Amino acid sequence: MIIIPARLESTRFPRKILAPINGIPMVIATAKQVCAIDEVAIATDSNEVVNIAKEYGFKGVLTDKSHQSGTDRIYEAALNLGLSDDDVVINVQADEPFIEPNIVQALHEFVSKQKDASWVMASCCKKISKDAINDPNLVKVILSKTSKAIYFSRAPIPYQRDSDSGVYFGHLGLYGFNVRSLKKFCKLPQSWLEKCEKLEQLRALSNDLAIEMIEVQSQSIGIDTPQDLNRALKLYQKN
Repeated sequence: MIIIPARLESTRFPRKILAPINGIPMVIATAKQVCAIDEVAIATDSNEVVNIAKEYGFKGVLTDKSHQSGTDRIYEAALNLGLSDDDVVINVQADEPFIEPNIVQALHEFVSKQKDASWVMASCCKKISKDAINDPNLVKVILSKTSKAIYFSRAPIPYQRDSDSGVYFGHLGLYGFNVRSLKKFCKLPQSWLEKCEKLEQLRALSNDLAIEMIEVQSQSIGIDTPQDLNRALKLYQKN
C-alpha cells in the first residue's frame, strides 16, 4: 500500500498540501500520480483532508496531530487499516505531486522482494549539481559502496577540502518498508541527529539500521515553499 502522510499546517508553507495543482489539491495530485502502482491511503491530522480524500475516491485516515514525522503518521494509519507485518508500505510525501510513477514503482518492487525480512527500509536519490548543494531544503545523502545511506544532511555534504570534482546526491522524499520494519522504526525514540537536522531518516541511522538507496533519474521538485511551487509549475507546464 502507498500511504501519503498529509499534515495540514506545515511551518514553512501552511496548508500547502491543499495548494492547487492544475485545479486539484496538491495531496490529491500526488495520490493520482501513484495510484496505478498500489492502493493509496492519505494519512492526515485533519478532517478537512479526510473529506477531500474521500471526495476524490481515496481512503482518508484520521491520525493524531502530535506525530513527530510522516513515518510515525503512516504507521498509525497502517495499524488502523489492519495491515499485516509482511505488507509493503511506501511513504510518498504529500508535497511530491510531480514524482515520476516509475520511481515509486521501482521502490515498491525493491521492498516487495524483501517483504519478509526482519528489517527493510529503502529510499531513493538522484545526482545533483554543485549549484544545488547549498539549498537547505534539498536534503543531501552520502552513499556507501553498497548503496546504503551513510548520512543525510541539509548541509552541503560531502565537504570537498581540496577539489571541486566529485558527485553529489539529493534525497527524494520516498521511503519503503514492510510493516514489521515500520513498527520497529516508530518504536525508537527520536535521535539527537533527527531533532538537529529535522530529518526523520536519521533515526534509523542513529540506531545502526540500514537504509538501502536506489539511484534514480528524476526531474521532480518537492514543494517546501511557495517559491518551490511556482518553480515546479513552470517546469511542469514546459514539459
